Amino acid sequence: MQLIFASNNKGKLREIQQMLDPRINLRTLAEVQVIEEIPEPFNTFSENAQAKASYVYDKTGISCFAEDSGLVVPALNGEPGVYSARYAGMHASDHDNNAKLLANIRALEKPEAYYQSVICLCLEGAYYFFEGRCTGYLIHEPRGTDGFGYDPLFVHENDDRSFGEISLEEKNKISHRSKSMAGFSSFMNELMAGK
Repeated sequence: MQLIFASNNKGKLREIQQMLDPRINLRTLAEVQVIEEIPEPFNTFSENAQAKASYVYDKTGISCFAEDSGLVVPALNGEPGVYSARYAGMHASDHDNNAKLLANIRALEKPEAYYQSVICLCLEGAYYFFEGRCTGYLIHEPRGTDGFGYDPLFVHENDDRSFGEISLEEKNKISHRSKSMAGFSSFMNELMAGK
């Protein structure tokens, strides 16, 4: 089965490729010549994921899936949330976003946080959603060089290492994305078994 993953985020692509059934032929946006920035105009992860999947499907006619995710800090009224990738501005780097987050949590001791992931699958025009959440807390000094985004600042509730200090294999067992991907993979396996 052929599916497009509607993202240019190399970190997400690497994680998802490790979790995807090998029977699925994963196509990237570059492979299908979708090179423009895809709008993410909404205030929820599910609406943004659907907007991306819908945009790519309408443009290519090929079934696809999109994932929208981010870090949520309840003490910051949910920031950075859906603006996680552009928290410090439209073309902000991970370093810029982390610096802004650190400034905003400076006065908070061990602030609770969670990563949220929503996958929207557009299968021949029908939409299906899969969600995952990973809870933990933030630290005030980045640790580790693995991962991407806010990983050097996020510590899972059952660990004392940041996501920047654990391997991709370890992260893929506990992350928000692994949980949404588990639901997605289960759905796809059932679908392919029925064919």
